[in-house]
Amino acid sequence: MQITQISDYKQFIPLWFAEDIGDGDHTTLSSIPADAVGKSRLIIKDNGILAGVEVAREIFNSFDPSLQMTVYKHDGDEVKYGDIAFVVEGKVRSLLQTERLMLNIMQRMSGIATRTNEYLKRLEGTKTQVLDTRKTTPGLRLLEKEAVRIGGGTNHRIGLFDMILLKDNHVDFAGGIKNAIENARKYLKEKGKNLKIEIEVRNLDELQQALDCGGVDRIMFDNFTPELTRKAVEMVGGRCETESSGGITLETLRQYAECGVDYISVGALTHSVKSLDMSFKAV
Repeated sequence: MQITQISDYKQFIPLWFAEDIGDGDHTTLSSIPADAVGKSRLIIKDNGILAGVEVAREIFNSFDPSLQMTVYKHDGDEVKYGDIAFVVEGKVRSLLQTERLMLNIMQRMSGIATRTNEYLKRLEGTKTQVLDTRKTTPGLRLLEKEAVRIGGGTNHRIGLFDMILLKDNHVDFAGGIKNAIENARKYLKEKGKNLKIEIEVRNLDELQQALDCGGVDRIMFDNFTPELTRKAVEMVGGRCETESSGGITLETLRQYAECGVDYISVGALTHSVKSLDMSFKAV
Protein backbone atom coordinates (compact mmCIF):
# COMPACT_ATOMS: atom_id res chain seq x y z
CA MET A 1 0.00 0.00 0.00
CA GLN A 2 1.70 3.19 -1.21
CA ILE A 3 0.99 6.37 0.75
CA THR A 4 1.58 9.54 -1.22
CA GLN A 5 -0.16 12.33 0.67
CA ILE A 6 -1.95 13.18 3.90
CA SER A 7 -5.43 12.74 2.36
CA ASP A 8 -4.69 9.05 1.81
CA TYR A 9 -5.91 8.40 5.37
CA LYS A 10 -9.36 7.83 3.85
CA GLN A 11 -8.33 4.34 2.77
CA PHE A 12 -8.09 3.37 6.46
CA ILE A 13 -11.67 4.30 7.41
CA PRO A 14 -13.19 0.88 6.50
CA LEU A 15 -10.51 -0.83 8.60
CA TRP A 16 -11.27 1.41 11.59
CA PHE A 17 -14.97 0.56 11.39
CA ALA A 18 -14.23 -3.15 10.95
CA GLU A 19 -12.07 -3.06 14.09
CA ASP A 20 -14.79 -1.39 16.18
CA ILE A 21 -18.06 -2.76 14.82
CA GLY A 22 -17.14 -6.23 13.56
CA ASP A 23 -20.31 -8.09 12.61
CA GLY A 24 -22.51 -5.42 14.18
CA ASP A 25 -23.02 -3.04 17.09
CA HIS A 26 -25.44 -5.37 18.84
CA THR A 27 -26.03 -2.96 21.73
CA THR A 28 -27.33 -0.26 19.40
CA LEU A 29 -29.12 -2.65 17.03
CA SER A 30 -30.99 -4.28 19.92
CA SER A 31 -32.02 -1.08 21.72
CA ILE A 32 -32.64 1.55 19.03
CA PRO A 33 -35.35 1.33 16.33
CA ALA A 34 -34.06 1.49 12.77
CA ASP A 35 -36.17 4.54 11.94
CA ALA A 36 -35.25 6.60 15.04
CA VAL A 37 -33.68 10.00 14.26
CA GLY A 38 -31.99 12.53 16.50
CA LYS A 39 -28.99 14.80 16.91
CA SER A 40 -25.74 14.81 18.89
CA ARG A 41 -23.30 17.62 19.54
CA LEU A 42 -19.56 17.60 20.10
CA ILE A 43 -18.86 19.33 23.41
CA ILE A 44 -15.32 20.57 24.17
CA LYS A 45 -14.20 19.89 27.74
CA ASP A 46 -10.72 21.41 27.71
CA ASN A 47 -8.84 24.38 26.27
CA GLY A 48 -6.71 23.91 23.18
CA ILE A 49 -6.55 23.75 19.38
CA LEU A 50 -9.26 21.80 17.55
CA ALA A 51 -8.20 19.27 14.92
CA GLY A 52 -9.96 16.47 13.07
CA VAL A 53 -13.20 18.18 12.08
CA GLU A 54 -12.77 17.34 8.40
CA VAL A 55 -11.73 13.79 9.28
CA ALA A 56 -14.91 13.49 11.37
CA ARG A 57 -16.91 14.64 8.35
CA GLU A 58 -15.36 11.87 6.27
CA ILE A 59 -16.11 9.31 8.97
CA PHE A 60 -19.79 10.30 9.20
CA ASN A 61 -20.18 10.46 5.43
CA SER A 62 -18.45 7.12 4.92
CA PHE A 63 -20.73 5.35 7.39
CA ASP A 64 -24.01 7.10 6.54
CA PRO A 65 -24.13 9.79 3.83
CA SER A 66 -27.54 10.93 5.10
CA LEU A 67 -26.04 12.33 8.32
CA GLN A 68 -26.08 16.15 8.36
CA MET A 69 -23.21 17.97 10.05
CA THR A 70 -23.37 21.62 11.13
CA VAL A 71 -19.91 22.96 12.00
CA TYR A 72 -19.32 25.82 14.46
CA LYS A 73 -15.60 25.34 15.15
CA HIS A 74 -13.11 24.45 12.42
CA ASP A 75 -9.71 22.78 12.26
CA GLY A 76 -7.10 25.07 13.77
CA ASP A 77 -9.57 27.09 15.87
CA GLU A 78 -8.81 27.80 19.51
CA VAL A 79 -11.47 26.18 21.68
CA LYS A 80 -12.33 26.36 25.36
CA TYR A 81 -14.32 24.33 27.86
CA GLY A 82 -18.01 24.28 26.98
CA ASP A 83 -17.67 25.15 23.27
CA ILE A 84 -19.84 23.25 20.80
CA ALA A 85 -17.70 22.24 17.83
CA PHE A 86 -20.45 20.76 15.68
CA VAL A 87 -23.88 19.12 15.66
CA VAL A 88 -24.77 16.00 13.67
CA GLU A 89 -28.36 15.04 12.80
CA GLY A 90 -29.71 11.80 11.38
CA LYS A 91 -30.33 8.17 12.23
CA VAL A 92 -29.65 7.51 15.91
CA ARG A 93 -28.10 4.16 15.08
CA SER A 94 -25.56 5.91 12.87
CA LEU A 95 -24.79 8.53 15.51
CA LEU A 96 -24.08 5.85 18.09
CA GLN A 97 -21.97 3.65 15.83
CA THR A 98 -19.72 6.48 14.64
CA GLU A 99 -19.34 8.16 18.04
CA ARG A 100 -16.31 6.39 19.49
CA LEU A 101 -14.24 6.25 16.30
CA MET A 102 -14.82 9.96 15.69
CA LEU A 103 -14.02 10.88 19.30
CA ASN A 104 -10.85 8.79 19.46
CA ILE A 105 -9.47 10.46 16.36
CA MET A 106 -10.54 14.01 17.21
CA GLN A 107 -9.26 13.81 20.79
CA ARG A 108 -5.89 12.48 19.62
CA MET A 109 -5.53 14.95 16.77
CA SER A 110 -6.60 17.91 18.92
CA GLY A 111 -4.10 16.91 21.61
CA ILE A 112 -1.30 16.89 19.04
CA ALA A 113 -2.39 20.20 17.52
CA THR A 114 -2.55 21.76 20.98
CA ARG A 115 0.94 20.52 21.89
CA THR A 116 2.36 21.68 18.56
CA ASN A 117 0.86 25.13 19.06
CA GLU A 118 2.57 25.38 22.45
CA TYR A 119 5.92 24.74 20.78
CA LEU A 120 5.11 27.18 18.00
CA LYS A 121 4.45 29.98 20.47
CA ARG A 122 7.90 29.46 22.01
CA LEU A 123 9.42 30.08 18.57
CA GLU A 124 7.74 33.45 17.95
CA GLY A 125 10.21 36.02 16.68
CA THR A 126 12.63 33.42 15.29
CA LYS A 127 12.92 31.91 11.81
CA THR A 128 12.86 28.35 13.16
CA GLN A 129 10.08 25.92 12.25
CA VAL A 130 9.08 22.95 14.40
CA LEU A 131 9.05 19.55 12.67
CA ASP A 132 7.34 16.29 13.50
CA THR A 133 9.06 12.88 13.21
CA ARG A 134 8.23 9.26 12.36
CA LYS A 135 7.55 8.58 16.06
CA THR A 136 3.87 8.08 15.38
CA THR A 137 1.14 5.53 16.10
CA PRO A 138 1.14 2.78 13.41
CA GLY A 139 -1.91 3.26 11.19
CA LEU A 140 -2.48 6.83 12.39
CA ARG A 141 0.64 8.56 11.07
CA LEU A 142 -1.17 10.54 8.38
CA LEU A 143 -3.70 11.91 10.86
CA GLU A 144 -1.06 12.71 13.46
CA LYS A 145 1.05 14.57 10.92
CA GLU A 146 -2.03 16.43 9.71
CA ALA A 147 -2.69 17.42 13.34
CA VAL A 148 0.86 18.82 13.58
CA ARG A 149 0.18 20.91 10.48
CA ILE A 150 -3.14 22.15 11.88
CA GLY A 151 -1.35 23.16 15.08
CA GLY A 152 1.07 25.30 13.08
CA GLY A 153 3.96 22.87 12.77
CA THR A 154 5.74 21.63 9.65
CA ASN A 155 5.70 18.06 8.42
CA HIS A 156 9.01 16.27 8.02
CA ARG A 157 9.02 13.29 5.65
CA ILE A 158 5.88 11.14 5.71
CA GLY A 159 7.84 7.89 5.69
CA LEU A 160 10.98 6.23 4.37
CA PHE A 161 9.97 6.79 0.76
CA ASP A 162 9.79 10.56 0.31
CA MET A 163 13.22 11.73 1.52
CA ILE A 164 16.68 10.32 2.16
CA LEU A 165 17.66 10.81 5.79
CA LEU A 166 21.07 9.33 6.56
CA LYS A 167 21.09 8.76 10.31
CA ASP A 168 23.89 7.52 12.56
CA ASN A 169 23.28 3.83 11.84
CA HIS A 170 23.27 4.44 8.08
CA VAL A 171 26.53 6.35 8.37
CA ASP A 172 28.17 3.63 10.49
CA PHE A 173 27.02 0.76 8.28
CA ALA A 174 28.07 2.67 5.14
CA GLY A 175 31.55 3.25 6.52
CA GLY A 176 31.39 6.97 7.23
CA ILE A 177 29.88 10.30 6.25
CA LYS A 178 31.49 10.51 2.80
CA ASN A 179 30.48 6.98 1.80
CA ALA A 180 26.92 7.45 2.98
CA ILE A 181 26.43 10.69 1.02
CA GLU A 182 28.10 9.44 -2.15
CA ASN A 183 26.12 6.19 -2.05
CA ALA A 184 22.86 8.13 -1.67
CA ARG A 185 23.66 10.47 -4.57
CA LYS A 186 24.63 7.54 -6.78
CA TYR A 187 21.42 5.71 -5.89
CA LEU A 188 19.22 8.69 -6.76
CA LYS A 189 20.95 9.11 -10.10
CA GLU A 190 20.62 5.42 -10.97
CA LYS A 191 16.94 5.31 -9.97
CA GLY A 192 16.07 8.64 -11.55
CA LYS A 193 14.58 9.89 -8.29
CA ASN A 194 14.43 13.51 -7.17
CA LEU A 195 14.57 13.28 -3.38
CA LYS A 196 16.17 15.63 -0.88
CA ILE A 197 19.14 14.29 1.07
CA GLU A 198 19.59 15.00 4.77
CA ILE A 199 22.41 13.69 6.92
CA GLU A 200 22.67 13.46 10.69
CA VAL A 201 25.97 14.44 12.32
CA ARG A 202 27.02 13.76 15.90
CA ASN A 203 29.86 16.23 16.32
CA LEU A 204 31.67 19.07 14.57
CA ASP A 205 34.15 16.69 12.94
CA GLU A 206 31.33 14.83 11.19
CA LEU A 207 29.79 18.16 10.25
CA GLN A 208 33.01 19.24 8.57
CA GLN A 209 33.14 15.94 6.68
CA ALA A 210 29.60 16.51 5.42
CA LEU A 211 30.42 20.05 4.35
CA ASP A 212 33.58 18.90 2.57
CA CYS A 213 31.64 16.22 0.72
CA GLY A 214 28.71 18.48 -0.18
CA GLY A 215 25.63 17.31 -2.07
CA VAL A 216 23.17 17.40 0.82
CA ASP A 217 20.10 19.60 1.25
CA ARG A 218 19.99 19.60 5.04
CA ILE A 219 22.25 18.71 7.96
CA MET A 220 20.81 17.54 11.28
CA PHE A 221 22.72 18.27 14.49
CA ASP A 222 21.97 15.31 16.74
CA ASN A 223 22.11 15.87 20.50
CA PHE A 224 24.22 19.03 20.21
CA THR A 225 24.25 21.52 23.07
CA PRO A 226 23.05 25.06 22.27
CA GLU A 227 26.69 26.21 22.29
CA LEU A 228 27.74 23.55 19.76
CA THR A 229 24.63 24.28 17.71
CA ARG A 230 25.61 27.93 17.37
CA LYS A 231 29.10 26.91 16.17
CA ALA A 232 27.59 24.38 13.76
CA VAL A 233 25.25 26.97 12.22
CA GLU A 234 28.24 29.28 11.71
CA MET A 235 30.21 26.47 10.04
CA VAL A 236 27.35 25.71 7.64
CA GLY A 237 27.11 29.39 6.76
CA GLY A 238 23.87 29.04 4.85
CA ARG A 239 25.19 26.43 2.42
CA CYS A 240 22.27 24.14 3.24
CA GLU A 241 19.34 23.88 5.62
CA THR A 242 20.00 23.07 9.27
CA GLU A 243 18.03 21.07 11.81
CA SER A 244 18.43 20.38 15.52
CA SER A 245 17.18 17.14 17.03
CA GLY A 246 17.51 14.97 20.10
CA GLY A 247 16.08 15.59 23.55
CA ILE A 248 14.92 19.14 22.87
CA THR A 249 12.10 20.09 25.24
CA LEU A 250 9.58 22.90 25.44
CA GLU A 251 11.88 24.54 27.98
CA THR A 252 15.04 24.37 25.84
CA LEU A 253 13.40 24.91 22.45
CA ARG A 254 14.00 28.64 22.18
CA GLN A 255 17.68 28.33 23.11
CA TYR A 256 18.20 26.19 20.01
CA ALA A 257 16.06 28.43 17.80
CA GLU A 258 18.12 31.46 18.79
CA CYS A 259 21.21 29.67 17.47
CA GLY A 260 19.77 30.21 13.99
CA VAL A 261 18.72 26.69 12.95
CA ASP A 262 16.05 26.41 10.27
CA TYR A 263 14.22 23.50 11.87
CA ILE A 264 13.85 21.73 15.20
CA SER A 265 12.39 18.22 15.09
CA VAL A 266 10.45 17.10 18.16
CA GLY A 267 9.28 13.52 18.63
CA ALA A 268 7.19 14.56 21.63
CA LEU A 269 4.70 16.27 19.31
CA THR A 270 3.27 12.84 18.54
CA HIS A 271 4.73 10.13 20.76
CA SER A 272 3.62 11.35 24.21
CA VAL A 273 0.62 13.65 23.94
CA LYS A 274 -2.41 14.08 26.20
CA SER A 275 -5.65 13.92 24.23
CA LEU A 276 -7.97 16.92 24.33
CA ASP A 277 -11.09 16.03 26.32
CA MET A 278 -14.45 16.18 24.48
CA SER A 279 -17.73 14.26 24.34
CA PHE A 280 -20.47 13.54 21.81
CA LYS A 281 -23.80 13.89 23.57
CA ALA A 282 -27.41 13.49 22.50
CA VAL A 283 -29.34 16.75 22.33
